Amino acid sequence: MSRGQPRKTPSRGRLSLLLWVAFASLLTVVQARAAEILLTGAQDSPGVQSFTQALQARRPYDHVRFAPVASLPAPDQLPGDLRLVLLDLPSLDWRLQKIRGPATLVLRISRQQARDRLGDATPEHLSLLWSDPPMARQLRLIRQVLPQVRRVGILFDGHSEFLLKDAHQAALALGLEIVGERWDDISDSRPLQNLLGQSDVLLGLDDPDLYNPKTVKNLLLSSYARQRALIGPSPAFVKAGSLASTYSDQEDWLAILDDLLDRPATTWPRTLYPTHFKVLSNQQVARSLGIEPIDAESVAAQLAEGEHRP
Repeated sequence: MSRGQPRKTPSRGRLSLLLWVAFASLLTVVQARAAEILLTGAQDSPGVQSFTQALQARRPYDHVRFAPVASLPAPDQLPGDLRLVLLDLPSLDWRLQKIRGPATLVLRISRQQARDRLGDATPEHLSLLWSDPPMARQLRLIRQVLPQVRRVGILFDGHSEFLLKDAHQAALALGLEIVGERWDDISDSRPLQNLLGQSDVLLGLDDPDLYNPKTVKNLLLSSYARQRALIGPSPAFVKAGSLASTYSDQEDWLAILDDLLDRPATTWPRTLYPTHFKVLSNQQVARSLGIEPIDAESVAAQLAEGEHRP
């Protein structure tokens, strides 16, 4: 019985052709799935261009561009499959002119800013990405770096009072007590002094009426005088003299955007706290208050692990 003919191995040229065809087919699929991503805000700037270019580098098969909001038509005139990213409040005000329009990510908006414009509701066509660190995360930071404290003081005014509900709920799970003090007149230091006398640590809210360049000196000096640490509300305050805070930088926000843009717009959450974050601490302040040095990377890793644990 004769043996069958040996199987022929494809020639190098035929193999190259097959690989080219496969690559071309894959490229066609990728191009078909490429998204048009439009970032918009009131003004262009080197920072905006840097952010746009960094997002494009993460998504080489998509078309990422920035356009000033003044150059855009009404939102309902934009293509429905466009991915729209708003960078500031003027662009949000523009988007709120029309209900119809592309699905929209609102980048780095504070809860107070959203409440001032939207009330308690979040329109279905918007996904709000909070600039505030989650209250629970900030309180866990306090528990991590100041394990002995029990009473957490929070200053608030009419704009930020609604945040106290979240603070109380998050504190309950950690065995902490929230002590709130209303501070409507920043020229009157009595509410601050009262709060310092009733609490072990201060937690700063993202409330620019209370935490701003005019109040920073009084807040920090008064806290030091009572040997009370201030946690938050932002990296700028940590650099000025608060003890520590969680925060998300540009790389964190790029990672968050990259993840969301991989998903269908219909699955975007209505609201989202930053899932990528870091910890910033002021070691000089820690020494002044007799607190152990803070390993910011280690603390951030432990906080993240706690959030991912079921």
